[in-house]
Amino acid sequence: MTSLHAKDHGRYPVEALCRLFGASKQAYYKRCEDRAMEKSAARAFAADFVAAVRRHDRGIGGQKAYVMYRREFASGGGMALGRDQFYLMMRENGLNLRQERHAPRTTDSTHGLPTYPNLIKDFIPTAPNRLWVSDITYIEIWAGGGTYSFCYLSMILDAYTEEVVGWSVGPDLSTRYPLEALSMALKRLEGIRKKDVVLIHHSDRGVQYASREYVKTLQRNHISVSMTESGNPKDNPQAERLNNTFKNELLRGIRFQDTDNVSEVVAEAVDFYNNERPHMSIGNLTPAEAAQCCTGEQKRLWHSWRVDAIKKAKENGETSSMPIPGKCLPLVPDQGSTSGLRPSVAP
Repeated sequence: MTSLHAKDHGRYPVEALCRLFGASKQAYYKRCEDRAMEKSAARAFAADFVAAVRRHDRGIGGQKAYVMYRREFASGGGMALGRDQFYLMMRENGLNLRQERHAPRTTDSTHGLPTYPNLIKDFIPTAPNRLWVSDITYIEIWAGGGTYSFCYLSMILDAYTEEVVGWSVGPDLSTRYPLEALSMALKRLEGIRKKDVVLIHHSDRGVQYASREYVKTLQRNHISVSMTESGNPKDNPQAERLNNTFKNELLRGIRFQDTDNVSEVVAEAVDFYNNERPHMSIGNLTPAEAAQCCTGEQKRLWHSWRVDAIKKAKENGETSSMPIPGKCLPLVPDQGSTSGLRPSVAP
């Protein structure tokens, strides 16, 4: 069911598949999420296993490492990786001995979980806590002998103030670490009544952001859920720009030894980014300054074609029908949607 829906959700909607196989939608989505989390955990465990083997034999190749892995875990239950998935894990985690470096994938949108419409196509925030954008990026960790692995940095940015409001560093791509970043960001809403929250959370369609726990946390706090329509980075440009700033400016040239080392450096980088680094998109203020003194349209020191296009469309009455903050309510089940959920719009 999952593979059919992920391959062509228009041709194979969840409702039809559930009727065909005699399963409920709730059971289907729970199974999808459980399997996605199991797969993520299995990949992380396999990477740790190879790293442990390499401590004894730094030059052992992937084929022999896979034989050892299968011998140790294939008959022990759980979700052991097959050969192709094991080799893919090796490549994406930089564990192959002689090959060009490959960036790991941080987004898996073939999970079959409910996804949400893009609510920010023509939305420009005019105050703090109106739009948060989120993403995950990888950071290299170097070991002896020129080998390296990855950890993952989850960040949430206030799109109006350019302030990093939440972040977390984790050794794998489980939902735990984006949730830690979200928990940090939610402290910004303390003292605001939930019914007064007019905030959109925008992300890609990765399993971490589509997971039940993440979505329910947003809904409990009256935050509207928005997702990209594809894997195109242009659908989440501020988050992509933030990743680039951290990796190619604030963390540039640093060789990290472990995840704790990354967390320490990222904490310092976030503090500098929020409190000392000026941003041209907010009139050369720091994000902390913008959060304290700004409302209305930001003074940008560079030209935004996107903003021009949105303004022109609004002048011509061509705005989209997507809900905007102030009119967004928690998402509710949609019986006619292949995603299973829709935004509820206040009259």
